[in-house]
Amino acid sequence: MSHHRPQAPELLAALSAGREDRVRHVEHIAARPAEHAELPDWVAPPLRQSLAGAGIDRLWSHQAQAAQAAREGQHVVLSTGTASGKSLGYLLPSLTAVLDGRSSANGRGATALYLSPTKALAADQLARIQSWAVPGIRAATYDGDTPTDERRWIRDHADVILTNPDLVHHSLLPGHEHWAHVLRRLRYVVIDECHVYRGVFGSHVALLLRRLRRVARRYGADPVFVLASATVGDPGGHASRLIGDDVLAVTHDGSPRGALTFALWQPPEDDEGSRRSPTTEAAELMAQLVGRDVQTLAFARSRAGVEALASSASRQVSIVDEGRIAAYRGGYLPEERRVIERRLRDRDLLGLAATNALELGIDIAGLDVVLMAGWPGRLASVWQQAGRAGRDGQDALAVLLAADDPLDTWVVEHPETIFDAPVETSVLDPRNIHVLVPHVACAAAEIPVTMDDTRWFGDGLAGVLEVLVERGILRARPGGWFWTRPDRPGEHVSLRGIGDVVSIVEGRSGRVLGTIDEGSAHAQVHTGAVHVHQGRTFVVTDLDLEQATATVTQGDPGWSTHAQSVSSFDIVAEESGIDHGPVRVSFGRVDVRRQVTGFLRRLPSGEVIGRHELDLPEQTLSTRAVWWTMTPESLTAAGVAEADVPGATHAAEHAAIGMLPLLATCDRWDIGGVSTAQHPQTGLPTIMVYDGHPGGAGFAARAHEQIGTWLAMTRETIASCRCAQSGCPACVVSPKCGNGNEPLDAPSAVALLDLLLDSLGHTVSAEAPPATAG
Repeated sequence: MSHHRPQAPELLAALSAGREDRVRHVEHIAARPAEHAELPDWVAPPLRQSLAGAGIDRLWSHQAQAAQAAREGQHVVLSTGTASGKSLGYLLPSLTAVLDGRSSANGRGATALYLSPTKALAADQLARIQSWAVPGIRAATYDGDTPTDERRWIRDHADVILTNPDLVHHSLLPGHEHWAHVLRRLRYVVIDECHVYRGVFGSHVALLLRRLRRVARRYGADPVFVLASATVGDPGGHASRLIGDDVLAVTHDGSPRGALTFALWQPPEDDEGSRRSPTTEAAELMAQLVGRDVQTLAFARSRAGVEALASSASRQVSIVDEGRIAAYRGGYLPEERRVIERRLRDRDLLGLAATNALELGIDIAGLDVVLMAGWPGRLASVWQQAGRAGRDGQDALAVLLAADDPLDTWVVEHPETIFDAPVETSVLDPRNIHVLVPHVACAAAEIPVTMDDTRWFGDGLAGVLEVLVERGILRARPGGWFWTRPDRPGEHVSLRGIGDVVSIVEGRSGRVLGTIDEGSAHAQVHTGAVHVHQGRTFVVTDLDLEQATATVTQGDPGWSTHAQSVSSFDIVAEESGIDHGPVRVSFGRVDVRRQVTGFLRRLPSGEVIGRHELDLPEQTLSTRAVWWTMTPESLTAAGVAEADVPGATHAAEHAAIGMLPLLATCDRWDIGGVSTAQHPQTGLPTIMVYDGHPGGAGFAARAHEQIGTWLAMTRETIASCRCAQSGCPACVVSPKCGNGNEPLDAPSAVALLDLLLDSLGHTVSAEAPPATAG
């Protein structure tokens, strides 16, 4: 059904009528024509016929380039825009390899393994393969939900197995003998959405893939890896770090795109001077768009934000349209997701509020308008989300609505940080000792480790083996290092983080609602905490750290809770330190000590109605950090009085944490900071920003490399803030401060940052340089 709708510039004009001052910048991105390529001659005839039946008789140029490289045995990463048809790049070579083998003398074709970060994506891929109905292709999903009897059939008979890294870690590799049939003929491994594998999770997956390659070689196979990625900085380098080999990057997108109008929008201030939330503003815009029969997708940062956005928009539309707005986020059942997808495709749903789970979750493109309620954490995510707009080559509108915090404020004032900057490089480090040690133990349990395995685990292998032997985990014998214990090492390793998880259990039914990592449990599920799950509110009645359970009871008390904590840090080893006059900049290993001491209860208005003490143990995180010191004399000379040093260091620390996501692929929650007017080890005012993962995740290292650019952006954010003096969420107030944002001194923080930049020889200009990914 075709329907006329206004062009994007007209739509934007209608939305902003009477509130033009909220539109801070409009960027027009030109349409892009298609670049076609023929289907290669080598595509197996049954596949060619099935594709013709599905209306596919030629390719976009990037699909052909990736498919050809993979066919020739080259590892390849395909990094092009949302909905650019990346899957054909790996399905053509892998399905052809299966079919070619079938027609050979022994009738046994190749096998292919497809790995995705979510079960939903594997289900989508299976549906796509099945819809082509290629004779002779046996494809199946294999995950934690697959019944036992089906599992055996899949291992013995399927040629294309769609699964996830967790299953490879917990099932395929430890039980590789059961998978001999698949591993012997393994020709292709597909890693979909590979940009998701960053930080500590990425380091785990990188080592898992090395273990997979090592076990495949045991069976005589050396599969070609084909990776697919959304927009990411240096996709070739990222893919190479993931698989431990050279990877060809295909980045020129040959698919057609309509023009995109992209607006940066700042919600208005209220009488008290604080800005309206982007979620509230997005709900109002969605209601207007739905009223005009314009299909709209709105992204919010949190699950709670999504539910609030959808219900607020529903309240503002006519009764007819009320049922045409829905929410979509993680935690929904597959059936619920399928219904939402179908209603969107049929245009029965006109408004959808989603978390960034939708970046991965479902194969939907071609909506008329995308609204982003707040900066999604990374520039790569901005382009992935904006890429959901535009269908059939029609033009589209994307609107980023700024939240009241340093990063969003910077972006609307500096459009070049979106439109002229390269997207961030994904950071991961397979040499992180905290990740490497358990994976070497897992590898030894799969096949005894020898020194030849430095090919997979790097030059640090000998030291890792020593540690494992000392701990009694491995035993050295003439044939190599062996796993000697009755249990499996994989049971002790969680790919998605390091450390234990705490189960959140409903007291009355004993049902597990969800899990949370132990590091976050102290602050988020302490006794008395208010916890929201799938739109329902619970109160934590007991946190039992020994049993790793938080017991909750359902009910909304009418307030929210905010943990308070004290932090300090010990410098373990300075790995790099340079003096710049009165300033010293360092990078190295630190122990961050943190203790949750109590919590505040707050009404929705923000009013504090109580403070409660907690008796929780101190937690220690061994990680990597960047830190810098300043002499008291230089601070005094720069105009920061001794009494103002605590507020200056604290404010500078908050703003620096807020800005780092523009330079490293992290979001604010991946990093932490501590500042002090006099650190016991340095004897000086010290500010530190650290990685929130054991062993480090590469974010502080990136900050250290880019320190001048980073601090210049931080300084300008505070100096140009409209609050001028008091400090607000847009410059120095942090949403996760354990000290209740006390003390903070924004003007003194600017003076402190001027001293740093001056000492580093980094000139401060009115226009700080655009964010780059280094």
